[in-house]
Amino acid sequence: AANKIQYVLRTVDSAEADGFSDILEERRRSSDLSHAFRTFNPQPFCGATPISAAALNRMVLESQYLSYIIQEIMVECDESREALLEEASALLDEMSQNLQLGFIRLLGFALSKVFKSVFSSIHVNEDGLTRLQQAIQEYPVILMPNHRSYVDFLVLSYIMFTYDLSIPVIAAGIPLMGMKLIGEIFRRSGAFFIRRAIGSDKLYWAVLSEYVRTIVRVRIYFIVRGYLSRNDRTVPLKDVGLLLMQSFFKGEVFDISLVPISISYERVLEESLLAHELLGVPKPKETTGALLKARTVLKEDYGCMHVCFGNPVSVRDLVKGKINRRQYNLVPRDLPMKPSKETQEFVSGLAHMIIRLQERNVVLSAWNLMAVVLLQNLQGIDLDLLTHKTLWLRRLALRFGAHLRWPSKDVMSSSVSLHHSVVRCERGRVYLVEEEGPGPVTVEIEYSSCYSVVFFLDDVFHHFKFLLELFSNEFVLIPGQAVQDFEEGCSLLQQSGVIDRSDEEIYVRDNGQETIIFLRAILQPFIESYQVIVVIYTVVQAVLHLHWRSYECLSSDLQKNVLSALLRMAAVTKTKNEFRVNKSAVKRIWDMLSKIMD
Repeated sequence: AANKIQYVLRTVDSAEADGFSDILEERRRSSDLSHAFRTFNPQPFCGATPISAAALNRMVLESQYLSYIIQEIMVECDESREALLEEASALLDEMSQNLQLGFIRLLGFALSKVFKSVFSSIHVNEDGLTRLQQAIQEYPVILMPNHRSYVDFLVLSYIMFTYDLSIPVIAAGIPLMGMKLIGEIFRRSGAFFIRRAIGSDKLYWAVLSEYVRTIVRVRIYFIVRGYLSRNDRTVPLKDVGLLLMQSFFKGEVFDISLVPISISYERVLEESLLAHELLGVPKPKETTGALLKARTVLKEDYGCMHVCFGNPVSVRDLVKGKINRRQYNLVPRDLPMKPSKETQEFVSGLAHMIIRLQERNVVLSAWNLMAVVLLQNLQGIDLDLLTHKTLWLRRLALRFGAHLRWPSKDVMSSSVSLHHSVVRCERGRVYLVEEEGPGPVTVEIEYSSCYSVVFFLDDVFHHFKFLLELFSNEFVLIPGQAVQDFEEGCSLLQQSGVIDRSDEEIYVRDNGQETIIFLRAILQPFIESYQVIVVIYTVVQAVLHLHWRSYECLSSDLQKNVLSALLRMAAVTKTKNEFRVNKSAVKRIWDMLSKIMD
């Protein structure tokens, strides 16, 4: 397909390969204090003059847009202008950043100590930083990293400071603000705080949108933190796309550069916390006291980390031929304007595209591959067999375009040692570490000679489209590109020697059956979990009697995604007080999933 994304095969065999450098290497050889208090003189933005946080806030409060919204609220709620302005000022004080170099230096010194303690290395692609430096000189820049850990934005700010790049402001969640001392340090290090539940608060939306627009207009570049992926899968950004694009659509800036950033960890600091959250355990309140209690993480080894800065994406280039921007000339810039359907579709597509670019540059570790194999061998597996299967999967991943880091021949044993909290090795056999309770269930998937038969291409594509719709909250795929994605998948399988195909049929090669079995086993937990939750009244018996092998159905995130899929597919409808089930639609989904697994 013409629009098919081309993947570049490469293996990162060392820190220096492909332009990656370990920024902690120099820190281990020299003084952290001299690093923090060295001369820091980043190149200013082209055509932009420095602006203080107070001046930025004044621009927001004095804007015509905010004045217009306040006038509307005065009429709707019969409140005085002075009271609304005072409330707007209080909201701005709550959310706004107050970036100060002194606190950046303090944070830089502290983070040098922390990162050297918890990470063996932090690899950064310096060519990506060079492209970022060039982009900063031209247009407003928005950094768009995937969100894997609460330390993501600290690492990014630390990288900017280390390479003498201007420190970006950071969109952070409001709970961080409530942490005594820590919240103020974050604010003075460039964080601005956004409420998670805004609802229909018209004034808050107005203050937030004008604040973001002003940041873009004055060319302060910033980091958009998406929703944290508790299961290490990519999560789409929500509610921020239109805010980011307003200044461009209204002609306040000539262009905006979006820089996708791919962050990957060998082991995340919050692994236990995130696992319990997935099981529905309430998230602990973010407080300074809780942070101090969690300082034991500093004694653990979390391996290496990779940060890959992608190519800047021009919004102006992407908009060409897709949106008629003349519509924005009909309304004064300072007045609110409801985005058109084509604008909303463009922004949604742009968000999915950024995620795809993030995924393309993620560097996988050996542990990522080992974990997939271990999850299919819940009763344990011999280390030699685990090594054999992981190496087989490594070859397959490279054929499919993955970026891998495989540093040494001891990578298997070192990965088991690094992840001692979830796996253990006894007498040459690797087991998953489990809390006390019933023993694990063996995953014994029976695959008969079904792979020797021919599959009709139309039937396979029909099932593919069904799963795309059903699993749209699990896997991020660009809307409207089902045909291209299907063709790309078939092409990769064909190039890897797994299948052959004609215009109407797909044949699985004899030497491709192992790959098909393996890939199907990866998808099986999702299908079984959706079946369990779709027919919710059987879930207790299914789990207790172990009719199902997929404990993923206990994940709160997956349960929410199932409900979202059922609502989208009209199998469930939501009224004011309850959910109503369309039994025939539920049965259709159940039957389709069962057919796919047969």
